[in-house]
Amino acid sequence: MSFRVRPAHAGDFDAIYEMAMLTGGGFTNLPADKGRLVDKIARSQDAFAHEQEAPEGDLFVFVLENAETGRIGGTCQIFSQVGLEHPFYSYGVSKLVQTSPELGATFRTEILTLCNDFDGSTEVGGLFLHPEARAGGLGVLLARSRYLFIRRHRARFADKVVAELRGVIEPDGDSHFWDAIAGRFFGMSFKEADSFNGVHGTQFISDLMPKTPIYTVMLSDEALRVMRQPHPDGRGAMRMLEREGFTGGNYVDIFDGGPTMWAPTDQIHTIRDAREHVLAGTVEAHEGERMLLAAGQLTGFASGYGFLQVGEGGAILDDASARLLGLKEGDSFHAVAR
Repeated sequence: MSFRVRPAHAGDFDAIYEMAMLTGGGFTNLPADKGRLVDKIARSQDAFAHEQEAPEGDLFVFVLENAETGRIGGTCQIFSQVGLEHPFYSYGVSKLVQTSPELGATFRTEILTLCNDFDGSTEVGGLFLHPEARAGGLGVLLARSRYLFIRRHRARFADKVVAELRGVIEPDGDSHFWDAIAGRFFGMSFKEADSFNGVHGTQFISDLMPKTPIYTVMLSDEALRVMRQPHPDGRGAMRMLEREGFTGGNYVDIFDGGPTMWAPTDQIHTIRDAREHVLAGTVEAHEGERMLLAAGQLTGFASGYGFLQVGEGGAILDDASARLLGLKEGDSFHAVAR
């Protein structure tokens, strides 16, 4: 397979913008706004260009590339630390039980509380696959490459990783969850708020969002139905997160009610299970176990699939994957089971 994940650069703008136009809305980290995307790519290139020993709010943008054709089939992002420039808001979900002995009645509900529990965490997001690339395990490659990048640059990331999944959006672009809560305070539709957030950030949330807890029993049936549910296109992404050890249920996105999931960084399965090797040589045949591989540092980072053999003589890769990742004898790389 000739696909690899690598850092995005300015020449990838047209492909990334095309994918942003295909999202259908609700993708805050991939806004269909040319100026905003240019800024994101430039910010990412700055992050890849310097070395740090601690998280500093960097943004890393990656693309999935067919190395033979140069065609871009997907994109994803890592924010090394959120909540530095603007607070990172979520709704924490808790339970409330009240009992009246006189009435012989018990009242149960959930409460949504605006919180910043994930400030300082690393965030993975902005993952989108072009419809033409949704096959052959490419979504898994794109998603897991982020964890291998974190593994190879561990000092630059926090001890907790969070992922916000896009919630259920109606065919007309509206959100029942937004309409039931925030829409009443902001005087704008979900589409308008989502677009504004993608361009201007979250300060307007601080200004107008209700600070008091919200009883879910007061929400519409439609809003309750979609709360905690991912967008249909995001169900696969949610399953991948669960397989990596992410948990959810106690936090939801304040815009569309989609699930917010998190995991301790060093317990994410790809990060925990990846092993570092030094390339001892290559062979032409596809022999050994097919693995997910990652090599290089910062701008030289690349991830893809390859065949690995480990024996007394060291780690051996097939020629094709070594070329795909730019590896030569003596170079280090990480490998993890598919």
